[in-house]
Amino acid sequence: MCRSRYVPKIENMSESEVNFDSYPPVFRQLKQHTQDIDTVGAINQVPDSDPIPVIDLQCLDLDQLGEVCRDWGLFRLVNHGVPPTLLSQLQDYAKKLFSLPFESKQAIFSSPLSYFWGTPVLTPSGAALQIVPQNVNWVEGLNAPLLQLSQLQAEDPVLASFGLLLEEYGKHLSRLATTIFEAMVMKLNLNSEESKSNLSESTGFVRVYRYPQCFVANSAWGMDVHTDSSVLSILNQPEVGGLEVLKDKEWIQVRPVSNTLIVNLGDMMQAISNDEYKSVEHRVKASKHKERISICYFVFPGEGTVIRSSKYRPFTYSDFRAQVQEDVKSVGFKVGLERFKLTETS
Repeated sequence: MCRSRYVPKIENMSESEVNFDSYPPVFRQLKQHTQDIDTVGAINQVPDSDPIPVIDLQCLDLDQLGEVCRDWGLFRLVNHGVPPTLLSQLQDYAKKLFSLPFESKQAIFSSPLSYFWGTPVLTPSGAALQIVPQNVNWVEGLNAPLLQLSQLQAEDPVLASFGLLLEEYGKHLSRLATTIFEAMVMKLNLNSEESKSNLSESTGFVRVYRYPQCFVANSAWGMDVHTDSSVLSILNQPEVGGLEVLKDKEWIQVRPVSNTLIVNLGDMMQAISNDEYKSVEHRVKASKHKERISICYFVFPGEGTVIRSSKYRPFTYSDFRAQVQEDVKSVGFKVGLERFKLTETS
């Protein structure tokens, strides 16, 4: 039996409303200090011109794609074929769900979905790995493994409809990731058959992030500087900026542009390309004026697939993930590909 795709309409919340009950407790504590904060100052502005390179999926140029992946590790994707109505519905439903009281969110988000806050580092099951009090990220999120979404049994009608939207979105993003990856493989002159397992649709998941308004300017990062561990990550951030990418030792703000997606390369793609392409460093600033909702799709190599490169010792994504989590626990941050780098004496 086909699952219903009916999605009821919901009303948007006013941007001026601030629902402190929806904040995780640590964030909520700032409420008592807001009266003493100097609110004078401009909103964190994004530049009028957009330096982010643009890739048009309908007329994909392999040379342009290769240059962008080498020099930037990130690009804006246009003519991607994802319906604008789906993108806007996802944003609307995410805002509605994240506006629920914190305790309600903990109660209704059940398997296969998982709710997290304070850190983007999750265990394979989707739980927050650890939260260091002095290094809390100003973010909360919902982790959705796409292969398991059909198992979602949600009593809340908004959450049930959101699950259906995420399933539909996942199909579109899987198509995009496969198309882009195949073009990269072609440009890199890699064996197409041997490369198929380097990107597996079954590994795809979506993380929906909310960066609440932060009432103390420059007091918190929505997300610290990092690279993604994925092959590819594809981001939808249509309304509020905050994403910054590192290019030539300078931080560049990524403008929110409706009906476009941001594609960034992750650590697995850098290793697969033998360091020809780069896994881009990026971060997210918390806004003093508006909350930010972003929806990101991540995809990885297949289970057991061994990444082979002249730059790194052979490893699987499971090896990499285990090392990242060990590093976060022991040294407090992700070390990443450097742990697998071959030395001259290796």
